[in-house]
Parts: sequence; structure tokens; C-alpha cells
Amino acid sequence: MNLIILQRHEVIDHTARLTDNRAKHIIRVLHCVVGDRIKVGVLHDRIGFGTITALQPKYPFMVEMTVTHDSPPPPKVPLDIVLALPRPIMLRRILSQVTALGVGKVHIVNAARVEKSFWQAGLVDEDAYMAYVISGLEQAIDTIPPKIFFHRKFKPFVEDYLPGIADHYHYLVYAHPSSARGVHLCIGPAQGKVLVAVGPEGGWLDYELDKFEEQGFCGFAMGARILKVDTAVVNIHGMIMAELEHCR
Repeated sequence: MNLIILQRHEVIDHTARLTDNRAKHIIRVLHCVVGDRIKVGVLHDRIGFGTITALQPKYPFMVEMTVTHDSPPPPKVPLDIVLALPRPIMLRRILSQVTALGVGKVHIVNAARVEKSFWQAGLVDEDAYMAYVISGLEQAIDTIPPKIFFHRKFKPFVEDYLPGIADHYHYLVYAHPSSARGVHLCIGPAQGKVLVAVGPEGGWLDYELDKFEEQGFCGFAMGARILKVDTAVVNIHGMIMAELEHCR
């Protein structure tokens, strides 16, 4: 953990008392003692420091600290994602990674090649996926999680929902291996916010690509190699952010 995330209700009169894995991490991994100061952040709030005032170094672990949090979290990157629902183990990794990368919104959608059983997994509930989001915040020293939306039907999402948010973006793009364009032909020369659609394993169907293009999306390919979705998301993020940097 590069940052200890606290819930708002855990900070009372500038004091927090931890008795879970965070306390164990502070004692066993960070090797903190009374008087040490560690970086903390309050979820949905600011970042600061906790000064340890008491601890129990053996099980049951306990850390008590005085908390100050007056620094703003880092800004989100100008990139949001539409993601075809991947298998649960991959979704865990992706949510942690895109959180650490500073993505502000993730729209998780259905697609023809998404297995119906994926929607039955408990991970589509906030209580199940939030731990992976917090892991990304801890890694990146951030306290503002991305907004995550689930859309169980593709056609209503692309025909009814997308038109209502499209004006928030300067560029609408999708990644697909068969596209003849590189990302540089879809983004630039002006700087602006991007919404990128990333398909399931096996890719979007032609019908789905046509629906995206009807909404003004531009398709691009990442190269000759076919990547797993979690690898593709990180790669796409890097490619798009590099193009936006060129627009400055």
C-alpha cells in the first residue's frame, strides 16, 4: 500500500483506529512505531498523513493515529472506458488497473460474445468489486474511485444512453483488430476528452461495430498481436494518453 485508505466514518475528531489488515500492514510491512507518520487518504475526500499515537504489534493488531488530510487527490485523466463485461477474474484486475491509471468512468456493457454467466457473478455488485478499486487507489495514491456503471443490454446502451453522454467527449473511439487505422488517425490534432470502447475476448461483432460507428465512433487497431482484455486495456490507455500528449 502506497496510501492507507480510510472511510469517512472511521475518522472521529481527527482520530482513526484500525484493527484490520491495514493495521497489520502498517505494523508488519511498514514496520511503524509510535510517532511515525504515514500517508493516508479518506475515501471520496482528501489526502494527508496519520501520526501513530498507539499500536498493538501482535495479533489482534491495532493502530491508532491522528489524521490530517488537506491535500487534493490527483486529477482524473481525460479518458473514460466502455468495457464489454469480461470474466470475473479479469474484471478484478481491470478495475484495479484502470483505477490506478486515473480513469474517471467505466461503463461495463453486454455484448454478443459476453457469456451470460458473467452477469450472475457477484462481482457486478459494488460490495464485491470495491475492494479491487480501493487496491488501485492505494497503489496510485488517490482517494476518488472511478464511477462504474453496468449496462446489461447492448442495444439500449448504444442507442439510448450513449447519445446522452457523447457531447461530453471530444473523441469517440473503439479498438478492434481488423481496423485499418492506427489510433493517431482517430485522435488529434486537438486535445480533448476520449471515450474508448474495448470489446470482449473474440472482439465486437460487425453489428456492434456498426452501432458504434452510427454514434460517431472511430475504430483503430493496436497492431498485429491479439491481446487479452486486461492487457489491451492498459495498452490502449497508454496509446491514447500518448496521442493526447502530442496534442499539447
